[in-house]
This record gives sequence, structure tokens and C-alpha cells, in this order.
Amino acid sequence: MIVSILSDSGLPGHSIHTRSTTLPGYFRPTKDWDLVVVIDDQLLASIEFKAQVGSFGNNFNNRVEEALGNSTDIYTAFREGKFSSSSRPWTGWLMLLEDSSRSTVPVRISESHFSVFPEFRGTSYADRYELFCERLVRERLYDSACLIMSERKSGLTGAYSEPNAELGFNAFVSSLLGRAYAFVEMKKTFPNPFD
Repeated sequence: MIVSILSDSGLPGHSIHTRSTTLPGYFRPTKDWDLVVVIDDQLLASIEFKAQVGSFGNNFNNRVEEALGNSTDIYTAFREGKFSSSSRPWTGWLMLLEDSSRSTVPVRISESHFSVFPEFRGTSYADRYELFCERLVRERLYDSACLIMSERKSGLTGAYSEPNAELGFNAFVSSLLGRAYAFVEMKKTFPNPFD
């Protein structure tokens, strides 16, 4: 769906990649993203799509650590000139979380030596993903984050919910399209700005 939306924005189809998505990193040689947009030797956007069904405990922490690492890696590589002809690439993180009793009930917190931040008390994994997505964007680690929830059975028919409109699909796509439209318009106005 996002490939189709990006194609409709005026970006050429050959610039939108879901197979050749390997980008150089700074803390590791490469990282395979789920979708990248590369046009005129410029990295325009990179997106990670994640889904979690069951196994919420360990997987939540793994997803958090992975998302933080990916952001740090790509933006440090950018800062160090790896994408030298590009402006700062747009990054997005989208999570589809199973909507179930195990993901929506409060989870016990271990506070062995220090207390946790109070906003984590009494939270479910869905609440924690929502907080995480908000903070990814507010800390400018990603340009946009999206949290969608779906039950196992009804999800197969396309049913889903968005716990927070700020983190909804429309907001996510609008942010991405803002970057795409700006690039397309810039190319119309300045076809060869460095010639």
C-alpha cells in the first residue's frame, strides 16, 4: 500500500525499493530496511515495518532496542557523510500489534534497584508501544511512527484500530508524502540544481 501511495506522489517507481533495501550503517557495515526510496543517488526515505503476535515480554524489549539502534545507526552514517548527496533522510517505524487480552492488560514491573518512570506503571504492552512511538518522534529519532492494532481473526478481514491518532496510519503517510511531494516539486523547479 505504501509503495502505491509513494508511486502516486510522483516519485518514479524505480526509486521505491522493497527488495534491494540494504543501506550502509555507521556501527555495522549494513542494514536491510523494509522499504527505501533512493532517487538521483539520494536517500529520500527508509521505513521499518514490524508486527508482533504473542510473546509480548521479550519481543517488546527487542523491538525497542532494534528501533533505537537502527535510528542511531542511519543518522550517524548520515552525519558522517555516507549519504553525502542527500538531505537528512526521512525515517519511519510502523508497528502492527496483536490486539488481545495479553497485549492490553497491565504488566508487572520489576524495580529491583531504582524506580521506573511513573508513566510506565500500570501499563500494558499496547500502552508501552504507544509511549515508545510517541517518544521516537518527539525525540526526533524517527520522522514518524505508527501503531496499529488488530485482532487475530478480524485482522484477516482488514479490521484494525489506532489507539492514538497522532500515531495513526494517516499521520504516518502524510508525513512521508510531505517529504515525497517536496522532492518531486523541487525536481520540477530545479531539475539539475548542481549542473
